[in-house]
Amino acid sequence: MDTAKYFYEPASGHGLAHDPFNAIVGPRPIGWVSTQGADGSVNLAPYSFFNAFNYHPPIIGFSSIGAKDSLRNIRETGAFVWNLTTRPLAAAMNQTSAQAPYGTDEFILAGLSKAPSRLVAPPRVAESPVNFECRLADIIQLKSAAGVLVPSWLVLGEVVGIHIAHTLLKNGEFDTFGASIVLRAGGASAYAEIQPQTRLDLIRPK
Repeated sequence: MDTAKYFYEPASGHGLAHDPFNAIVGPRPIGWVSTQGADGSVNLAPYSFFNAFNYHPPIIGFSSIGAKDSLRNIRETGAFVWNLTTRPLAAAMNQTSAQAPYGTDEFILAGLSKAPSRLVAPPRVAESPVNFECRLADIIQLKSAAGVLVPSWLVLGEVVGIHIAHTLLKNGEFDTFGASIVLRAGGASAYAEIQPQTRLDLIRPK
């Protein structure tokens, strides 16, 4: 038995002040997703379970824990937009996490501007320096190892259009460390910002 490490079985509870799972798998990119329903209503919400899954075609995805408004809208219209969260937009992003009735426009709630997308119906966050226009590729309801369905859905979208602020393109490369990207870091309120001093370069072995 490894007494040097704390061990727990998630099914029995973690016994700690906060669930460590989220904090360990982090920092994580924020899925700041804008959608539009069949009735034309617009929703904007952040998802902490988000990432990229494929290069060609580019596919990104987020998990909706519970059947939330974003999931409903994407099912109805088959599209969404991912908006990059940066340090200047962190407070506004947090505002869009508020529980609000269906049809509430979180753009207005957070004082954000809408920008029209070129290829999909949902609007982009105009203040965000990067936006991915996505068409729905798949929706998968997650299940346990025992095959029991859980009330969470993985939404996968093909990125069909990308908007990047010219100021973040340096010699043909995206300036990841100059974009002030904010990530979810776990716990009740923790986030992290990518900064130049945190950069680490490793060359892949051949």
